[in-house]
Amino acid sequence: MTLVLFSAFALADGASDFATFCGSCHGVGGAGDGAAAVALDPKPANFTAPEFWTEDKTDDYLAKVIKEGGAAVGKSPMMAPWGGSLSDEQIAAIVEHLKTLKQG
Repeated sequence: MTLVLFSAFALADGASDFATFCGSCHGVGGAGDGAAAVALDPKPANFTAPEFWTEDKTDDYLAKVIKEGGAAVGKSPMMAPWGGSLSDEQIAAIVEHLKTLKQG
């Protein structure tokens, strides 16, 4: 695993990219309550819920889901792969942003 240090600017970019690419399903606040979530089954992950953050939710795991889609890790194929639209650096910044959404 590669250690990456994030500046406040990179975290802001991660939040912005999250809102752009993930917000319609996961909600801008990450609670799984975006406008498109109503039509999805299963519902999008709620990143604010402590139960989401199990030990298997490593940075590498989260990056793989974002890059390759939910099906790549045995989750819903409705979670689209974003690797064709986002760089590895953008994905890493989104992962860092996700960790700021943890509650509890």
